[in-house]
Amino acid sequence: MQKVKIFLVLFIAFCASFYAVEHYLILKEEKRSFTPPLTQQKENRQLDATDQKLIASSEQFFRQTLLRSRFNGAILVTRSGKIIFEQYNGLKEITRGLPIDSTTAFHLASVSKTFTAMAVLKLWEEGALDIDQPVANYLSNFPYKQITVRNLLNHRSGLPNYLHFVENLGWNSNQVLSNQDLLNLMVQQSHQLKTGRPNAYFDYCNTNYALLALIVEKVSNLSFGDYLNKAFFRPLGMNHSFVFKMEDADRVLPSFKFNNQKESFTFLDAVYGDKNIYSTPRDLMKWDQALASGILFSSETLEAAFRGYSYEKKGIRNYGLGWRLNEIPSGKKFIYHNGWWHGNNTVFIRLPDDATSIIVLGNKYNRSIYQSKKIAGVLDGYGIDYTGDE
Repeated sequence: MQKVKIFLVLFIAFCASFYAVEHYLILKEEKRSFTPPLTQQKENRQLDATDQKLIASSEQFFRQTLLRSRFNGAILVTRSGKIIFEQYNGLKEITRGLPIDSTTAFHLASVSKTFTAMAVLKLWEEGALDIDQPVANYLSNFPYKQITVRNLLNHRSGLPNYLHFVENLGWNSNQVLSNQDLLNLMVQQSHQLKTGRPNAYFDYCNTNYALLALIVEKVSNLSFGDYLNKAFFRPLGMNHSFVFKMEDADRVLPSFKFNNQKESFTFLDAVYGDKNIYSTPRDLMKWDQALASGILFSSETLEAAFRGYSYEKKGIRNYGLGWRLNEIPSGKKFIYHNGWWHGNNTVFIRLPDDATSIIVLGNKYNRSIYQSKKIAGVLDGYGIDYTGDE
């Protein structure tokens, strides 16, 4: 009996110690957080009941999910064009240095695809290209004649992912790979590259978007970064957004593994279009509002971007032109994109029927970021799928 009492005392002491340590770590994280003043968040707009529910949901997700998972990054939630929740947590160098703030630009990883797709659609809307024409019309010697630009946009090209095949085709990993290098390799080694039938099925593939960035350059006669600056970043005042180049390596926000070890750049880091756009939550808010207001695109272009193209599998999940979709039976749409590259995890969610957006960016590997959809659980009519898809 005495042993049982001793065991119970030790067990209770252990639990208390564990709780104290966990509480201390959470408080420590909160001290590293920066919350803009509330007056800045609501920007002189009266908060209604839905705003209040979203604020409470955002606050709960931030404290109960993000902080508990050692989140290092930023979260911003907007409704009707106004910021209703905004938090910045952690340090740019994880363990030392300056805190993350509203001007900190994060690697967007695959959220970059939303810009690449809309750049192509902008050129389409202006008559500079036709997305239903073969890719070979725009990229010289492209060997797969049946693949159209639209097939690249909606991931129905049948092409394999370059992340997995370039070394197998003989690329030297001691040399940095460029988009043009990738295209050249695909042309020269096409006989070795196993491809699927175009437009037969959905297969998410980074190769598609690396090629789309080349098409933007070919048609616009500008570098990909210069075109985005001209078409989107400068007109929208996205002053902290840019396309990464290898010469930027020493000045951009680094990323980290879950154990605080810094991620190194690799030979794959120069390829853009599928990744390599840096931005801030507030710049992404401007991007969201431009899409919502129709100041950049016609309603026909937006409809083409935000509808599903792949119905081989049952369910609400689909893909548009550069956007993941949940097509809800209620008629509402959950438009979003997730991203992962090195230690960067990103989420950009748009709920146009409720004029709401959710943006979460992190530079320390953290899969909890992909649960950001939970915030929208307080809104009516959405089927929330918590599965992360990068």
